[in-house]
Amino acid sequence: MEQVAQMSEAVVGMSPFVSQISLFVLSIFVGYYVVWSVTPALHTPLMAVTNAISSVIIVGALIAAGPADMNIAKILGIIAIGLAAVNIFGGFAVTNRMLSMYKKKPQSEKKGGKS
Repeated sequence: MEQVAQMSEAVVGMSPFVSQISLFVLSIFVGYYVVWSVTPALHTPLMAVTNAISSVIIVGALIAAGPADMNIAKILGIIAIGLAAVNIFGGFAVTNRMLSMYKKKPQSEKKGGKS
């Protein structure tokens, strides 16, 4: 029991910054390995899920940017809103272009555009 008490004291005494930066670094590694292990057939659905995740990021960024006082959280929240918005609109554009590659072309375009 003494070891558990000592461990809980160590966790309580840990800096929140160290905890948050550790989580951030871990998420980078997990995201890297998840994205690179996706087969090409799943890239379009993955883009759609990425757009959904970015919309959740915007909600969190709006909460961070909401307070009236100007601090680092507000600045990072505003930056997160801009980057997530670019990611969402760019993702929709790429997904639309990828899906248009699978559409059948009309007969007139297949023969060189001559009717």
